[in-house]
Amino acid sequence: MFELIPDLALDPLFRLPFVTGLLLAGLLPVLGALLTLRQEWLAALGLAHLAAASALIGLAAGLPAVVGGTLGALVAGAVKTLLRARGNAAYAFMILIGWSALLLVAANSAVGDSLGHALIDGQLYFAGTTELLMSSLLVASAIRLLPWLMPLILRATFFPRFETANRRPTWHWRLGLDLLTAASLAVATATLGLMGAFALIFVPAWIAFRLAPSWRWTLILAILIGGVGYLAAFMTALALDQPFGPVLVALLVAGAGLAAFSGAGTSSAT
Repeated sequence: MFELIPDLALDPLFRLPFVTGLLLAGLLPVLGALLTLRQEWLAALGLAHLAAASALIGLAAGLPAVVGGTLGALVAGAVKTLLRARGNAAYAFMILIGWSALLLVAANSAVGDSLGHALIDGQLYFAGTTELLMSSLLVASAIRLLPWLMPLILRATFFPRFETANRRPTWHWRLGLDLLTAASLAVATATLGLMGAFALIFVPAWIAFRLAPSWRWTLILAILIGGVGYLAAFMTALALDQPFGPVLVALLVAGAGLAAFSGAGTSSAT
């Protein structure tokens, strides 16, 4: 069966989904590294839940899931910045609100419970031009914004009193990071699934922070882990006729287990 994988992967039916997921698999680990550095990785799970809920609300209103999810996640990211939400308690409430809204809308709308499960499991193989264009736009935005955002985030993390002492505003880079993360998670949730998107945010960064000798290598390793994990999951799911999201999560968690028992120790990642 595995000899059929290259032909399947190159089939026009899978070409757009494959490229869409690959773009997200390269972007999400970078954002995950920044969130881990800021100790805000739980915000990613909260935003993913809110994105799934707003995607389902969008479907009920006749909007594509990726559009409804993006709009809802952007609002959530902006509110997070405006309220200066910090700490796991705030993010835990985001998860609970998103989870409750997702299931209630699924149970009380014409789109039905099956589409709610589809958002949780992911719809990568049904990704089309809209998802590809939005993923490409997000990657292009990240390439443009991250060289500006990253030094500010690093300085605020390691020298938190610098902005205060120099009376420099921080809302602009916080808003930029929150909106980029929110939009990326919304598109990823609509294509890779809720937990698949969160796994790509959290697991590659978690592994990279333990293995990489520097911040630069943390980013490189996170991208490599996300890309390799995505490729392995895509091929495995096709070969075994399994849903993509759970396969992706299983492979990334297995990789994290190998890293945890590798004895490499914890990197400074600075």
